[in-house]
Amino acid sequence: MTITCFIEYKLDPYKLDQFREYANHWAEIIPRCGGHLLGYFSPHEGSNNIAYGLISFASLADYEQYRQVLKTDAGGSANFQFARKQQFILEEKRSFLQLIPETFQRLPV
Repeated sequence: MTITCFIEYKLDPYKLDQFREYANHWAEIIPRCGGHLLGYFSPHEGSNNIAYGLISFASLADYEQYRQVLKTDAGGSANFQFARKQQFILEEKRSFLQLIPETFQRLPV
């Protein structure tokens, strides 16, 4: 059973470039630590301060193992410190979701 960690961020709307930099760092860190990064999504239109990150894992146990590896990863620690120092994340919420396979549709190629 694949689970997806759905992260919702409330951002400082004047620091979106810092969030993009933060997200770009995770593109290398997350796979190295055992997660499957589906992507980060930044504001475009409408609300200008909500962003999302989606990371999938084969199981909740794999997520827990990922968290343990992430705690010792130098790049992960540096990225967390960058976020704390720059203070562009105002709020962060996490939900764990399971795909309903019959509803999944791939984008046309």
